[in-house]
Amino acid sequence: MKRIFLWLAAALIACALVWLWAARNGREGEGLRLYGNVDIRQVDLAFRVPGKIATVLVDEGDTVRAGDVLAELDAQPYKDALAKAKAERDAAMASMNKYRAGFRAEDIAQARAEVAQLQAQVENADRLARRRKDLLKDAAVSVEESESAAYSRDALRAQLLKARKALDLQLAGYRAEDVAAAEASYRSAQASVETAETDLADTRIVCPSDGRVLSRVREPGAVVAGAATVLVVAVDRPVWVRAYVPEPDLGRVRPGMPMLVFTDSRPDKPYAGSVGFISPTAEFTPKNVETQALRTDLVYRLRVIVENPDDGLRQGMPVTVRPAEGDAGGRKR
Repeated sequence: MKRIFLWLAAALIACALVWLWAARNGREGEGLRLYGNVDIRQVDLAFRVPGKIATVLVDEGDTVRAGDVLAELDAQPYKDALAKAKAERDAAMASMNKYRAGFRAEDIAQARAEVAQLQAQVENADRLARRRKDLLKDAAVSVEESESAAYSRDALRAQLLKARKALDLQLAGYRAEDVAAAEASYRSAQASVETAETDLADTRIVCPSDGRVLSRVREPGAVVAGAATVLVVAVDRPVWVRAYVPEPDLGRVRPGMPMLVFTDSRPDKPYAGSVGFISPTAEFTPKNVETQALRTDLVYRLRVIVENPDDGLRQGMPVTVRPAEGDAGGRKR
């Protein structure tokens, strides 16, 4: 009885080994098959500046091209701000040029004439003061008259000194610090103009790439804040498949490997693609991905870039991915 039991156990073990061998060979003979979903990049388009929407030029489902104007704000407030910034810039430029050029020749000529006039008055007052001083010796004038002439001469000399200093300042021009301050004011005003021009340009939504309008979120007349989504566009390229490869099959895929993408709607006309990315970290199989492995198996996310996508590929569509003919994804040994 014991011998019979041993024979039965050995037979069961042999059958199990044969089944495992057959299952393994059958799995390797099937070739690599991955499952995933189409992933199309979407862009939420918005105005960078706040305002009231004037026009929305596209509707859901419309095909758009890079550079197309899709929506516009009421731009009048931004035009007014730009005009004000330009006027302030022009005023700052005029001030800067004045400081750079120095005083006008007419101002300098006027200062010279004032110096000459005071010089003549000082010379005349000096002669008068000397004459009265001589007359004082002969008692021809009083002491008060002599001292008054001297005081008048000294006052005129002080005015002459002041006029000469003013002339020297005009000849030297403005201080370097004043010139630098005027130049800085001009640069600030110019930056304000550029900011106003940028704000005015941002009153239009320009399509960044070819694609199709998915959603029209806001309508004309709505007042929107900056960065509030107005349109959602699905771009034509790139289109890729987000697929997952089980850990035992990780060695059968590589970056750049040519792949075929099959959809349920056209199983006999696959799309050509290639592996563009393989995640370096493992994760559990997402619940929306069906594979022949158990749900708890670890998988690695990869991206298959579709070479010539068309309208047959839609966001989230389930697909099957296989190696292209001639690259069966054989397991490395």
